[in-house]
Amino acid sequence: MKKNITSAKLIQKKAAGEKISALTAYDASFAGVFSEQGVDVLLVGDSLGMVLQGHDSTLPVTVDDISYHTRCVKAGNKGSLLIADLPFMSYPTPEQTWANAGKLMQAGANMVKLEGGKWLLESIAGLTERGIPVCAHLGLTPQSVNVFGGYKVQGREQSQADLMVEEALALEGAGAQLLVIECIPSSLARRISQALTIPVIGIGAGVDCDGQILVMHDLLGISTGYIPKFSKNYMTLTGDIHKATAAYVDEVANSVFPGPEHSFE
Repeated sequence: MKKNITSAKLIQKKAAGEKISALTAYDASFAGVFSEQGVDVLLVGDSLGMVLQGHDSTLPVTVDDISYHTRCVKAGNKGSLLIADLPFMSYPTPEQTWANAGKLMQAGANMVKLEGGKWLLESIAGLTERGIPVCAHLGLTPQSVNVFGGYKVQGREQSQADLMVEEALALEGAGAQLLVIECIPSSLARRISQALTIPVIGIGAGVDCDGQILVMHDLLGISTGYIPKFSKNYMTLTGDIHKATAAYVDEVANSVFPGPEHSFE
């Protein structure tokens, strides 16, 4: 693996047409395995509220929860870019955003991620001015599940799609260095990826994004209950965690994953 992946390296990969692989991670052991197998980005996601804590949403997760798991992942990481989620209601104002993002950076993150559109522009610009890199997140944003009325594909209406492209460009303009787009039509994801200079990482957004991210529990087939359409169990293919991770990295690199069966139109 190429050591010490940075946001600048990810932008270079996009420019070269090389795909970016990303996985969630929550502890040192899995962080070590994933980074050794060539995963570019590790995300300490607020998904831990569901897959680790057993909640039915991400909303109960706190900054202290994310900080703890960020420290754990930092200890095992061997060169991947480490992103930490700002959890629900930890960034309602610019000042609170900057303070809580600082805590996650001190815990070992290389970048923080937050969900939302234009209302975040001041916060993102302030984070960038304060030396904190930002990953934005559009589409199905799980912290807004109660507003959306459930986990539904976003951007199918033309007006909604146009607004998402507009917001993606505005987020980049404010200083975001990475964008995650979740559960949107593949054609819209392609449009956003082509419009932006920064890398666009998809989950349930089709193969034409600059990279892909999965929740590690879905990759390893240990999720319980609802299994998202966009997930793929690589353990059934390999029977080994190291090989499953390597297979995922390879399929992302060669645009094999996600296939049409993992995407929305």
